[in-house]
Amino acid sequence: MAHTLTKPQFDTLSELLAPSGQPIVPEEGATQELEWLGYLNHGQPTAAGAAAMEPYRVKRAVFLAAGFGSRLAPITFNTPKPLVRVHGKRIIDSLLDSCLAAGIEEIYLVRGYLAEQFDQLLYQYPMIRFLENPVYNETNNISSALCARHLLSNAYVLEADLVLHSPGLIQPYQYRSNFLAIPKERTDDWCFEVEDGVITEEKIGGEHCWQMVGISYWDGPDGEKLARDLKEVYEQPGGRERYWEQVPLVFRRENYRVSVRPCRDGDVTEIDTFRELKAFDKSYDIG
Repeated sequence: MAHTLTKPQFDTLSELLAPSGQPIVPEEGATQELEWLGYLNHGQPTAAGAAAMEPYRVKRAVFLAAGFGSRLAPITFNTPKPLVRVHGKRIIDSLLDSCLAAGIEEIYLVRGYLAEQFDQLLYQYPMIRFLENPVYNETNNISSALCARHLLSNAYVLEADLVLHSPGLIQPYQYRSNFLAIPKERTDDWCFEVEDGVITEEKIGGEHCWQMVGISYWDGPDGEKLARDLKEVYEQPGGRERYWEQVPLVFRRENYRVSVRPCRDGDVTEIDTFRELKAFDKSYDIG
């Protein structure tokens, strides 16, 4: 995307048009520039300001939901992980509700394991369109991203097994391709090394790094590159065993400049194991 707004100008307009719940302090210079451009009038967005934000609007959301969720067994023996109920709601519901609240109604869900069970979502979310992954049990999640590779421009890509506690993280506008991440002194999880706000390395475990959260955004040009690069990496020897985000962050890193988008502990919960599920929802702790 050829940016017509600077990042401070974008941040200021975005917060005014769609408050995130984590308000920023507008840069004085950006506010003055937006007033001069006619995008603000007495501190409020004008019609021209709203129009200037349209190229940054998120067009769609793609959910990756094909896997078995083996570490959550035995619950997942009969229920796909995103449909497991936590405190009475399905895990995926908080993500879907946040997308709709942000005005994102073009929603795709890649399914595989117990695929027919996802039909229940249509009663509450009739806009969902399903994509079938017939090889989900033979590959890593790169095959699910491959199923949706032509839909990744101006799109969120979301792991479908996250409980979102801060809905404002799903914003209707995004400036550039980014991955949500939590700053950590130390982590044993998947994480990023970051320089000047840009992801330079993905790895497992580190110090003074950023712990990966499975929510990302891909702008128009990067989405087009992903459509090509996902297929190329998948077809290489060992490609079927890759995680999808390793394509832009590792194997084709030279083609992308992916920013880190900060969030906090408590904004998102990933329930990986049955022990974590019991700790998070005591109704599962039956002895």
